[in-house]
Amino acid sequence: MQKEFTIKNMSISLIVLLLIFQFFRIDKTNKVSAAERDVLFISQANPELASMLKNSCYDCHSNQVTYPWYTNIAPLSWWIKHHVNEGTRHLNFSEWGTYSARKADHKLKECVEMIKEGEMPMSSYTLIHGNAKLSKEQQTLLMNWFNSMRTHESDKPKENN
Repeated sequence: MQKEFTIKNMSISLIVLLLIFQFFRIDKTNKVSAAERDVLFISQANPELASMLKNSCYDCHSNQVTYPWYTNIAPLSWWIKHHVNEGTRHLNFSEWGTYSARKADHKLKECVEMIKEGEMPMSSYTLIHGNAKLSKEQQTLLMNWFNSMRTHESDKPKENN
């Protein structure tokens, strides 16, 4: 009887806690950025590449995040918002035009490495967003595109000022 009472109390407490969590919503406002700073505008990417990049990368690496219905459920929403914040902090295609040549080159090099190693797009993202999965051909196309934009500035020794 005591064990049953404890499990019942724990279950009720957990439900109450989850309900309280729902009052702490994430901010789903997308940061406004100038279209001319976006990598797709700057590179004048063809529609096929633009579609791949938007489907597989932009939800975490741009200011054009599409928040799905499940981001209304805390604490899952907090976890997703954290991923988006970390993704845009590390690489933001919407702010591409603000990057120095060296930084942009380094980011392009990292993009190729992440795709080649199967780290991007993240499997936790493609599990729910099937259209974000990249075929081998699409991976090759994106890696070739990223490589074609490289200036190799980041491969050069950094100058001391």
